[in-house]
Amino acid sequence: MNDTATESPPARAEFSTSEIGAIAHLYRGEVYRSTVWRSRLDNTTNWAVVTTGLALSMSYADSTASELPLILVGLLVAVFLMLEARRYRYFNVWRARCRLMETDFYAPILRGENAAMDGRWNALLADDYHHPKFHVSMLLALGRRLRKNYLYILTVQAVAYVGKLFIHPTPLETIGELVQRAAVGPLSGEWVITLGLLFHGTWFGIALGTLLREQQSRRRGGLVAIG
Repeated sequence: MNDTATESPPARAEFSTSEIGAIAHLYRGEVYRSTVWRSRLDNTTNWAVVTTGLALSMSYADSTASELPLILVGLLVAVFLMLEARRYRYFNVWRARCRLMETDFYAPILRGENAAMDGRWNALLADDYHHPKFHVSMLLALGRRLRKNYLYILTVQAVAYVGKLFIHPTPLETIGELVQRAAVGPLSGEWVITLGLLFHGTWFGIALGTLLREQQSRRRGGLVAIG
């Protein structure tokens, strides 16, 4: 038996010209996909901002106007946050691939070095194409989008709601009056305030908890997906 027939081809250390061209086209495609999903993230943020603005306009249109739109818009913003976190998980995949090619393929070329097939970055990228998966969990995506945009939107909603109770229909005089004004239908003011604190406290806890988790991962030298 001819031993040469069973030998594997020698390993190459560099890409050929045609392979470099193919990677360049691949990079352009990944940039396009990340740009499309980036615009989708912006869309959901814009929806949250616009609906919050509408709720503010409705509740502050008159001293007798109901504060209920400010409560309902908080729930709607939460829906937009869930949609955006899901979209962020897709965006993160495309962006991570682009970043990997930028740091390990294009950066060496720009330094005047060869784009080497070192068996690390190219194997990692190949595995990501063979076995595509999200790089961040839904919880981590929620935390990142909260810290980026939604904590500010929810803070505006909460401050506007409390401000409405304080000044309409007349300036607040006692805390008991605040609790009375917070009542919504069959729900007493105590229940509404408690549920509101739980609602906003949960989002703040997710934002802070995921931030601490990412910081610990960086200190341990772990791989944290690109944010």
